[in-house]
Amino acid sequence: MSKLFLIRHATPDWSRTDIPYFVPPGPPLSPQGLEEAQGLAAFLQPAGVQRLFTSPLERCLHTAQIVSAVTGAPLEVADGLHEWQPHENKEIVLARALPLVQQLWQEITANAAAGPVALFTHGGPILALLSALGQDDATLEKLRIYDHQNTLPPAGVWQVSMGDHGQAGEYDLHLVYVPPAARPVA
Repeated sequence: MSKLFLIRHATPDWSRTDIPYFVPPGPPLSPQGLEEAQGLAAFLQPAGVQRLFTSPLERCLHTAQIVSAVTGAPLEVADGLHEWQPHENKEIVLARALPLVQQLWQEITANAAAGPVALFTHGGPILALLSALGQDDATLEKLRIYDHQNTLPPAGVWQVSMGDHGQAGEYDLHLVYVPPAARPVA
């Protein structure tokens, strides 16, 4: 089955107010983020991820580097995955991020050996991509329970796979990994 993973970077060092959040390099990972990235790598290793694409911002790049070291998957920086900028709207974010997702999806559906693929980005671009891939707004609103109203926690993973009927453009979208520290306590 063809799979693509949309991954939010691990927890950055929020105390680094001397480094602009939206401008590269952005803040580095916190000690908690380093642990989250290791857990994420352990989750992704059995999935057989073949390639990793990452935002150029330090928090994504370092998360992806940790995963690459564990999985052996090659890593490529993709500028279109960068953080949502203050002057951008959803259409602008999708114009730069969605073409990469569509290209990779075509590659992995045409050749199973080309996937799964993991994309490391930020909460805002993931929200826009999930909407563009068919996740309904009501479900997305219910899931905005994580920090900064994100639909997944730091180091969280959404899985994109082919829809039930195997129709082109029809996707199954599932939140498949939430780091233990981010799981709600029952």
